[in-house]
Amino acid sequence: MLRYLIKRLLFMIPMLLGITLISFIVIHLTPGEPGVIESEMNPKVTKEVRERIRAYYGLDKPLHVQYYMWLKRIMRLDFGISFASDRRPVIDKIKERIPVTVSINLISMVLIFIIGIPIGIYCAKHKDTTIDKALTAFVFAGYAAPTFWLALLLMMFFGVYLEWLPISGLKSFNFNELSFMGKILDIAQHLILPVCISAFGGLAGISRYMKSSLLEVLRQEYITTAYAKGLPEDVVLKKHALRNALLPVITIIGLSVPGLIGGSVIFESIFSIPGMGQLFYMSVMSRDYPTIMGILVIGAFLTLLGNLISDILYAMADPRIRIG
Repeated sequence: MLRYLIKRLLFMIPMLLGITLISFIVIHLTPGEPGVIESEMNPKVTKEVRERIRAYYGLDKPLHVQYYMWLKRIMRLDFGISFASDRRPVIDKIKERIPVTVSINLISMVLIFIIGIPIGIYCAKHKDTTIDKALTAFVFAGYAAPTFWLALLLMMFFGVYLEWLPISGLKSFNFNELSFMGKILDIAQHLILPVCISAFGGLAGISRYMKSSLLEVLRQEYITTAYAKGLPEDVVLKKHALRNALLPVITIIGLSVPGLIGGSVIFESIFSIPGMGQLFYMSVMSRDYPTIMGILVIGAFLTLLGNLISDILYAMADPRIRIG
């Protein structure tokens, strides 16, 4: 098992370098540069001034030189200085916002598995029943609905019409005046809609994977043998079928991380949540290259970490992986 983990950790290094290289090239190929957006509409800004701005940001150097200089800083965990007007270190800006995004994504992932797996098991046990079809239609409707449209719809219904839930930010204006439990409840109320929007789309995938995987396992010969021996249905399902059916679902853990992090850009911008997704959107709009690359590196690392956790869980569930 230790050898397997070491091999997976070493494999993450070239993967992370490849992700950063592709991201760096794609970002610098997009139209527009820092400073140019503000100066191109100003007739007083001459071409020489624009060139000085490019030199100030180091954008006059060849692309491979820029990447090499950036990579040397990254080795020291130095993400550089933001091109935004605040001129703050990128690492400080990310530190402020990453706990919010990670917390929301972790809560969403827990909800996805706590709700999605039982739905898949129930639909597999009651295949083609009315409840199975209703649950499948409901979950897939949420999956097919655009995230931004569903977010706006829930904001209007629960926040504007019913006035049950807040629709922006993480805290109320009187947050500092509340008691300890009041502060917790206030944050929880602000998180209900973003977490539901983040988790709703993933329920369809997990529940369908769970259902199809369990149905496939239940058709195996050893399950038929277990039934022939007179074992109760619950014992066959829990002790023999469920563990093997969970193997493909475990793989989805690693695949869910990129979708959740990418979805953070949408719902954090809509709900005005000060997280990493909102910072990424604002950085793209202002061509803040250091902040964009810093967020992409953190996102890539979290994605690879999710894949590693998925591989570890897979090895724990399947002895063949550990022996191999």
